[in-house]
This record gives sequence, structure tokens and C-alpha cells, in this order.
Amino acid sequence: MGCGRVGSQVAIRLCEEGHEVAVIDHDPTQFTRFLPASFTGQQLAGSGSDHRVLLEAGIERADAFMALTHGDNRNVLASQIAKYIYGVDRIVTRLADPFRAELFQRLGLTTVSPTNIGAELAYDALTRE
Repeated sequence: MGCGRVGSQVAIRLCEEGHEVAVIDHDPTQFTRFLPASFTGQQLAGSGSDHRVLLEAGIERADAFMALTHGDNRNVLASQIAKYIYGVDRIVTRLADPFRAELFQRLGLTTVSPTNIGAELAYDALTRE
């Protein structure tokens, strides 16, 4: 879920590796903006927390679900739906708020915090010899 700079790059890479990929974004212009014409995955305009959209994307047979939008609340909601309603085992949730990322990590979601990642990279760049 999320076809911005990060989500599109992950989707492209997974598709190139031969995985079946469905990308969901509420703004259909994101598909033409970030996905190449050669992208063979499914592209769905809608909400990643909408059951109809998730079913169309194949959530019932999904091995993994990634919520990579800029909205922490949307990402958490969609990830919890994928995990607890549809039983998807592998969930990756982008959370800008590092405190929320830690909390939801404890609740069973694998979280990625660009805030923490950026801070680590900036610190490493500053302290390199």
C-alpha cells in the first residue's frame, strides 16, 4: 500500500524478482508517476483499509503486506486489517513517529521508521572519519 517513492521502488524490485505484486494507492496518478510502463504488477486505486480493495488485490492469498504511505494512522489500520482479519504473516509498516513504531513493534507489526533511519544516517555521516 502506497505508490510513492519508497513503495514504488519496493514494488518494482519485487516484481522484477518474479513475485506477484499488487500496489494500492488512493491517487491513481501515482502509478503513472512512479511505476514504469513495463511494471507487470496489479495497480489498484483505493484505500488499503477498504476490504473490497484488499480482496481485489488478493489479500486472502498474500504472503506479505507493506503499508508505506506517509500516513501513520492509515498504515497502522491497514496493517492490522491485513494481519488480524486476513491472517497475513509478514507485515511491514512505515511509521514516521519512532515512539509509535516501537509500540506497534511490541504489538506484533514489523515497523520501519524513516525518522530513526534518517537520524542514524545523519549521525553516521557526521561522525565518519
